[in-house]
Amino acid sequence: MANPPLGHRAPSARKPLLSTSFTLADLTRVRHEVEAASRRCGLGHDEIENWVTAVNELMINVIRHGGGRGGLRLLLDGQLTCEVTDHGPGFNTVQYLPRTERPPLSETGGMGLWVVGQMADYLLVVSGPAGTTIRIAARTRGTFA
Repeated sequence: MANPPLGHRAPSARKPLLSTSFTLADLTRVRHEVEAASRRCGLGHDEIENWVTAVNELMINVIRHGGGRGGLRLLLDGQLTCEVTDHGPGFNTVQYLPRTERPPLSETGGMGLWVVGQMADYLLVVSGPAGTTIRIAARTRGTFA
């Protein structure tokens, strides 16, 4: 996974492929919607499996650490990108990013962003007291039109 430059912004489409809010009760529905949108974009079976796993990890982090409720947008503009937001207390990204080696297991977690980083083309995290926004791009064999 390559980290984008600090000022990097996720590609923006005129209209998101998917824009939804979610709670724990919505995880299965949103995973299916992400999978369906990814399939329409031409991702292969393994690419979809990794992508949906990465997006699911982000949603689980929102449920566990970001206040239990979040928003998700899928965008397509040459690259399939996902943006997940929450309004939680934020966190110090330095202890989690960038991490090239697998972190140790702990009672509070700590593996989710590492897993996402292994399955995404890039990972950008902006976090503060008003919440967290995470952007990832699908790791694919090519680009999209």
